[in-house]
Amino acid sequence: MALMKSLLIANRGEIACRIIRTARRLGIRTVAVYSDADAQALHVRLADEAVHIGPSPVRESYLVGERIIAAAKATGAEAVHPGYGFLSENAEFAQAVVDAGLVWVGPDAASITAMGLKDAAKKLMQDAGVPTTPGYLGEDQSPARLAAEADAIGYPVLIKAVAGGGGKGMRKVDTAGDFAEALASCRREAISSFGNDHVLLEKWITNPRHIEVQVFGDRQGQVVHLYERDCSLQRRHQKVIEEAPAPGMDAGTREAICQAAVRAAKAVNYVGAGTIEFIADGSAGLRADHIWFMEMNTRLQVEHPVTEEITGQDLVEWQLRVASGEPLPKAQDELAINGWAMEARLYAEDPAKGFLPSIGRLDTFTLGAGCRIDTGVEQGAEISPFYDPMIAKVIAHGTDRDAARTSLATALKDAVIWPLKTNAGFLVKTLEHPDFSAARLDTGLIERAGDALMPPARPDEALLADAAATLSRGGMLAGFRLNADRRAEATFLLDGEPVTIAVAAHAGDEPQRDEALVTQAGQVWRLAPWRATVSAGGDASDGTILSPMPGRIIAVSIATGDRVLKGQKLLTLEAMKMEHTLTAPFDGTVADLNAAESDQVTAGAVLIRIDKDAG
Repeated sequence: MALMKSLLIANRGEIACRIIRTARRLGIRTVAVYSDADAQALHVRLADEAVHIGPSPVRESYLVGERIIAAAKATGAEAVHPGYGFLSENAEFAQAVVDAGLVWVGPDAASITAMGLKDAAKKLMQDAGVPTTPGYLGEDQSPARLAAEADAIGYPVLIKAVAGGGGKGMRKVDTAGDFAEALASCRREAISSFGNDHVLLEKWITNPRHIEVQVFGDRQGQVVHLYERDCSLQRRHQKVIEEAPAPGMDAGTREAICQAAVRAAKAVNYVGAGTIEFIADGSAGLRADHIWFMEMNTRLQVEHPVTEEITGQDLVEWQLRVASGEPLPKAQDELAINGWAMEARLYAEDPAKGFLPSIGRLDTFTLGAGCRIDTGVEQGAEISPFYDPMIAKVIAHGTDRDAARTSLATALKDAVIWPLKTNAGFLVKTLEHPDFSAARLDTGLIERAGDALMPPARPDEALLADAAATLSRGGMLAGFRLNADRRAEATFLLDGEPVTIAVAAHAGDEPQRDEALVTQAGQVWRLAPWRATVSAGGDASDGTILSPMPGRIIAVSIATGDRVLKGQKLLTLEAMKMEHTLTAPFDGTVADLNAAESDQVTAGAVLIRIDKDAG
């Protein structure tokens, strides 16, 4: 069967761009779909054709299978690639694509269904000879029976919703006395999130590592593995850093776990890319008899690039060839591990504020060299509140683990992203943490490390002084010395907060530039000159109106030069689905207005400056 000629990508962002890149290399015409928020998105511009499928919320666009199929039919696309997330593991959608006469780039709907419920999948794996975690999978879901089974397994135990995912519907229970309350809580969350409150029980692994194996099957009945990945670095059950191969995996253990993964895929007649996820008890190192099946993801994984880097294979190309009816591009004995790869997920989020998303425009977006960058955005793009705020995946490949780790950390240290906040500094801290450096891994490492992984609240004083000098002279000072004898203290705004910095006295008295970006280990701060807003002796900070949080300006009620009264409405900010009115702190005149309707602003941005009335 010939390779498909046209492909619709039922996804957005980074993975859509990733699929387009391979399809273009193979000479396949691509069709993108997009919501209102994504009208100017990178994946839309990269595709040969693009179709609008609805409003910004995913339930009105990317999750409406009928519109996606209609778009494929209207544009003459032969096949649909779901990417990951959204409809990628929706068996009904997969079948609807096939029923519409289109090619589904993924496993059969029956395979998705077989692996979709954790309890059924676990029973299927047991029958296939795949090791599974000790636990209870029974039909009897009465609280009494579940409590009795938990007692038999031995505490601590893990309660898991059979239809769960993403950390939802999971509870660790340490004692029998806590079981009833934890079960009730787990069931409430499961019914709310998945519409199914059935649970299974598993023995809690005290030193868990998350090991997964990439598998691939074709229509000819062949199944191969492309080795394992270690995804143990997680925060709140979400992967942060992934690597391949797994540290400490010897040849015998690798053979055992990878062959178990192949048996798992064959048990459901698997076609296409899939991942068999295992949980390992790493307390005594990785051992074949202490690694158990957890679940199967019937799609391409976010972290697939690390497998591509160590095997030299393009997994999207494999998907497209297999979906076209071709056999697997490589046999098992033609695949081998070359070096080490590591991936970090770079998000627009603020670690200092509980990792809350940071939305708005990417005015500055540069990353360090030497790594593979998979992204769906570019400088000038908007990070929307409607979707996952991942900016990019940064992937390093090296001869060994330390080479990959060092390369990845360097690329993140050199990142300059502004005005949005990112987790780059957090990722650097994690990569350089002694436990991670020494490969002492388990899923609790990030939680245990706690504040040690938090980036600094402000840059080093030497960097601040350097930037302050730059502002004071409108450029870098020739011969500027941090230990100069003649120094003067001056006040600046660091991300909107006043700071006092010692600056060389000969730097000049008046600021010449509006701002400077100070960067350190992936963190970025905005340093701006302080401009007095009241007469001498007054509180200079009173006249500066800052944005209290990231958001969008939906109304501006004043103009530069306007007289305002204390308490008068100045502008309205929409943030976190609520409206916030900013008012004048005193009587005065609007000296500067740095906001317009529809502007996206970041927390701490200077929006208005008011000169206070004299007297």
